[in-house]
Amino acid sequence: MEEILQKNHIRVKEPAATWEDAIRRAGSVLAEAGSIEPEYMDYMIESVKEYGPYVVISPMLAIAHAAPGRGVIRNDMSLITLASPVNFGSENDPVSVVLCFGSMDPTSHIYRLTKIAELLSKESRISDLACAATVDEVITILNR
Repeated sequence: MEEILQKNHIRVKEPAATWEDAIRRAGSVLAEAGSIEPEYMDYMIESVKEYGPYVVISPMLAIAHAAPGRGVIRNDMSLITLASPVNFGSENDPVSVVLCFGSMDPTSHIYRLTKIAELLSKESRISDLACAATVDEVITILNR
């Protein structure tokens, strides 16, 4: 699990009033880790505004990202749960879990993203994560 998503890159019950806030919360974890430049969060928000809520890939889950390279210092990933769900304007709203990644190039993130997608695709995993009260609980849910 640690090779895919580091424990210190997980936050629970983050406050966010809007989908933009949710993306900034998830992105700030990577910015604090030195993995992205702060403007990468703007690029992620611009992508949703330009292409629509395509990042909401399943009920309750958004995978926030922007084009590879620009604003990315190293490949990295964060996961946050929200204190209150937010709407992105997607048929899969509301979103309670935001996975965020930055990638240096178009392919190097695929292994990690595939692995985390496999973990999140198991039945009830997203709703269980949304209810998690601690980071340790999130890790336990992901390792089930």
